[in-house]
Amino acid sequence: MALKSIPLGAGPAEQVAGAGLAESGPAMRAGAALREAARMPPAQGGRVPMSSLERPPAAAGREHVGESTPPARSGAFARVTRRLTGVSPGARRALAAISMLWIATALGAGMAFLTQALLARELGPADFGLFTSSLATVTMIAPLAGFGLAQFWLKVYGAEGWAAGRWLRPSLRFITATTLLTLASVVLWALTGAPADAASTLLLLSPVVLGVAAVALISSKLRLEERDHALALWQLTTPGSRLLVAVLLMAVPSLAGRFVAMGFGVISLGVALLALPQLNAMLRGRMQLRGHGPRPAAPEAAVAPGAMQVWSQAWAYGLGAVLYPIFFQISTVLLKYLDGNVEAGIFGIGLGVMTATYLIPLTVYHKFLLSKQHRWAVHDPAKFWLIYRHGNLAMLVSGLLVGCAIVALAPSLVPLAFGEKYRPVVPVLMMLALCAPLRFLSSGVGSALLNEQHTRYRVFVMGASALVVVVLNLLLIPVFHELGAAAATVIGEGVLLMASYLGVRRFYPAAREVTP
Repeated sequence: MALKSIPLGAGPAEQVAGAGLAESGPAMRAGAALREAARMPPAQGGRVPMSSLERPPAAAGREHVGESTPPARSGAFARVTRRLTGVSPGARRALAAISMLWIATALGAGMAFLTQALLARELGPADFGLFTSSLATVTMIAPLAGFGLAQFWLKVYGAEGWAAGRWLRPSLRFITATTLLTLASVVLWALTGAPADAASTLLLLSPVVLGVAAVALISSKLRLEERDHALALWQLTTPGSRLLVAVLLMAVPSLAGRFVAMGFGVISLGVALLALPQLNAMLRGRMQLRGHGPRPAAPEAAVAPGAMQVWSQAWAYGLGAVLYPIFFQISTVLLKYLDGNVEAGIFGIGLGVMTATYLIPLTVYHKFLLSKQHRWAVHDPAKFWLIYRHGNLAMLVSGLLVGCAIVALAPSLVPLAFGEKYRPVVPVLMMLALCAPLRFLSSGVGSALLNEQHTRYRVFVMGASALVVVVLNLLLIPVFHELGAAAATVIGEGVLLMASYLGVRRFYPAAREVTP
């Protein structure tokens, strides 16, 4: 289990021993026993080994020097407390944080699944296929807005701490320019290149570009501040609002797919407006950065970079952000263009189900660990590799369990959730279930590739994997239709996993024992 990097606080046993137990005879004896244990040296061989995750901040890279920390405690007293409570205070806090993120992720996945089911039932396979392929097209283009800026913030703040504030104003100019270019690209494609039946839907969905950029930027800010509750609520905003659109469509069946596209566009505009106060707070220096001590009273003078310097630092992250949705969504889009709306709708439902399961590794590595990994990679490599080893094992086991659950439940749940007319989704989903262990383990293996050199390699790997998927789709869709798209997706996931594994072995030749 990945533990959150926060100062170790006083546990319940210590709080009670220091306060409320003084009123009774047994309680007094218990408190005296604890104090006596704190004074006694540990017996030879009786010391409980401390992992890098259990060490207090002073012994683990001093990640929180200058932050509020509990009073110093003796090592023996801390060991007695852990024996009495079973789990260290830091572990309890981390477990609570990641459990909350998992609950929020499950809610988001449930909302997305319910939205998809309602839309599929109300629109029918053809109209739903048109809508989902248009949404996939905009989603593929949307990461051009910002072009990796959100990921770059995690990297630069992890390395520079408070000094990274010098990148904020050029970042604002960079994201403004890239967002305008991305919106222009969507509009141009809708008016000149898209099929006639998709043009209006693409135009109505174009504000999704703003929503995707806003969600990414504010999510990075909340990760840097380690505000897990706020991050969970922020991540639920879009799926929760989209569910309301689906419910309204169910309540008023006369509304059509264009209404759904308009609703998704309005939601994205609202999300972008909600992000503006958070971005303004960052620019005014009101960010609550964690893990780097208090804000310096007199910041060191640093040369302010320009927008082109932001580009030079963020382009690799941007290419990775652009190539990933191409790798993931291109099968839906190609099915619409090569086969038809119905086939795109069938495959879109299967892919939507898999997207919901992929939120599990997304929660662990992107919502909870990513900002910490950037910090640990520089300041605490031992903790970095400990999390890497345990994370890979956890991802493999959970991926296998999820894949088996999909295979077992799909034949009965798909017709129940979407209706008999969507029964062709079952074989597609059974094949896509192979992606679960591949994607889960790929998320863990690839988490070690963090710096600029690694990122360039990941961009190459993602581009090669996307090319494999595109070529296989072109070959398989005309013959096997949606099943051909599913097979291409599974093979692409396998290529991505193997290339990530080889990359870790290449960049860390002296640490092969940490690879899976």
